[in-house]
Amino acid sequence: MQQLDGIHHTPVMLRQVVSSLNVCPGGKYVDCTLGDGGHTSEILAKSSPAGAVLGIDADPEAIQQTMNRLHNYGDRIVAVNANFGSVASLAHKNGFIPVDGILFDLGLSSRQLDLEDRGFSFRRSAPLDMRFGITGTTASELVNDLSEQNLANLIYEFGEERKSRRIARAIVNSRPIEDSLQLAEIVAKAAGYKKGRTHPATRTFQALRIVTNNEIENLRSGLDQAVSILKTGGRLVTIAYHSLEDREIKKFFAHQNLQPLSKKVLKPEPEEISNNRRSRSARMRVAERV
Repeated sequence: MQQLDGIHHTPVMLRQVVSSLNVCPGGKYVDCTLGDGGHTSEILAKSSPAGAVLGIDADPEAIQQTMNRLHNYGDRIVAVNANFGSVASLAHKNGFIPVDGILFDLGLSSRQLDLEDRGFSFRRSAPLDMRFGITGTTASELVNDLSEQNLANLIYEFGEERKSRRIARAIVNSRPIEDSLQLAEIVAKAAGYKKGRTHPATRTFQALRIVTNNEIENLRSGLDQAVSILKTGGRLVTIAYHSLEDREIKKFFAHQNLQPLSKKVLKPEPEEISNNRRSRSARMRVAERV
């Protein structure tokens, strides 16, 4: 796979994340979506000299590249190539019990969007993979093997796409499809949307990525386990980028052992959105273990 050490990733809502986690010296934290390490790096800096972070990521490349960048922190950073759906067992195994704070940043990193062999982006030609890791079903298999009905249901349920049936029919009639740009063009033509700020293939690509990586089930499992390893007074911080994720989180924050710290979602400041357009759909929620 292509190495992209030079890609700069800007962590979303960094100041708000560190503040909401209430990062303090010597604390233990779990970054369930380590990615390029932007949030973790700041947490390590604010929790010095003895604070520690357990970083989890399903992408082995992310683990390797981020650990190379954060090697100066030594054993204060522990990185695990795994899915956050098993965060409790990973925390137990690595001595992070209980923890002071847990972060779920559910967005794709700039590195993932820019990888030429994953197919996450609909703006360039790439194989239709969409896996965070290197195992499991690919988006290409879903696109080329599902029945028209099942494909339409998938796009409607996980992409909230009203024109899912029309899109599914166009996909089936255009098989085989192996390229992300080819798929994006088929979807755009079928959907009939006028070009604007949101690309017409956005919801379809979202749906395929969610199902390829079993994202909703993993989120439910990860949130449930996160509460079990948080100490009393510990913080749970989430950043969602679409309504499906945010609804799951909002529902979960009614948990009997959690106290939401804000009734409304927190959003990026206008200046951040101006500097980092990928942050514009971010929605942060914060809760405390009681």
